[in-house]
Amino acid sequence: MTLTSARVPAAVGERRITATLYGYQFLDDFVLLYPVYALLFADAGLSLWQISSLFALWSLTGVLLEVPSGAWADSVSRRLLLWIGPLLTAVGFALWVILPSYGAFALGFVLWGARGALGSGALEALVYEELDRIGAAGRYARVMGRAHAAGLAGVMAAMAAAGPVFAWGGYPAVGTASVLACLLTAATATRFPEHRRPLADDERWAAVLKSGLSAARRDRRLRAAVLLVPAVGAIWGSLDEYTPFLARETGVPDAFVPYALLLIWAGATVGGLFAGPAECLGTRGLAALLAGAALALAAGALTGRPAGLLLVAVAFGGFQLATVLADARMQHRIEDTGRATLTSVAGLGTEVATVAVYGAYAAIGSMAGHGTVFAVLSVPYLVTALSLTVRARTRE
Repeated sequence: MTLTSARVPAAVGERRITATLYGYQFLDDFVLLYPVYALLFADAGLSLWQISSLFALWSLTGVLLEVPSGAWADSVSRRLLLWIGPLLTAVGFALWVILPSYGAFALGFVLWGARGALGSGALEALVYEELDRIGAAGRYARVMGRAHAAGLAGVMAAMAAAGPVFAWGGYPAVGTASVLACLLTAATATRFPEHRRPLADDERWAAVLKSGLSAARRDRRLRAAVLLVPAVGAIWGSLDEYTPFLARETGVPDAFVPYALLLIWAGATVGGLFAGPAECLGTRGLAALLAGAALALAAGALTGRPAGLLLVAVAFGGFQLATVLADARMQHRIEDTGRATLTSVAGLGTEVATVAVYGAYAAIGSMAGHGTVFAVLSVPYLVTALSLTVRARTRE
């Protein structure tokens, strides 16, 4: 895939990209159902195993669609996929509050998983290539770090609003607000700039997919960068779904659970804002970051008190920062051809690992408390940190 050679003033071009991106990310995560949907499932009579099976179905949908949708994003308009996806989520959220049952929840997660697959790879590839077009690819980590922070600001705003809206109108009210946010997200996506030439007849979907996968097989450093993304992002992204239960277990009343989650995601937001300055961290620095976040997560979860959520917030900040840095490393190593495909391959790895985490959580959670499960699942991060340290030493 080649980009058009037309150049626009860098400042103007970057402002349009970033303004649209930050607005898109904020609205995409401004979902008032976020802090309460796990409670919605429980109040509908679902068991922990059933809830975990819904999360697994969510990820399995991504597993099936992640790479094909990435190759599709390299074949057609990425902007098109970015505005179709939120419409699917809007339908799913509406089903949850109109027909609160296991079947409706499952269908909603399938639609949400399809939406995630359509956006995964397409968004990163569009942003990177538009920045590269104006000579600003070196700012990708900073821009995406701020974009993640904008998304987390949307999460926090939703959490702050969820309490009073839920108290006023219950699940129907927060569901309606979430559907409206999805519609606004789709409208914002139409404002993304996109300068890509149509594919030639011999560059169809299958050829794009084959080209992207071949690049990862040939380049060992690229392959390592692709694998690092799920190693960093899968576990803490899965634990996010269980933070309401962790907050409840520490003694936080249900009415204040959204505010407890607001604290946790404030930490993650701060982490994303440090992505630009932290890009200079080497492999050892990234390893230290992961190890420190893992220890903070375990310590905070095991306290069994609301104050421990402060350490969980610190841990999520570290993991958010590490996730952005891992993505930036991968994007810098990908050639223009097949960028969305390879980003989706990393997303596939994340989804597969996520399914495993959901299963592990349900298994361990049936024998121990949520704090213990969080602590146990921090251990793989220590393993990843050790692996990065060993890799850094072998290169000396």
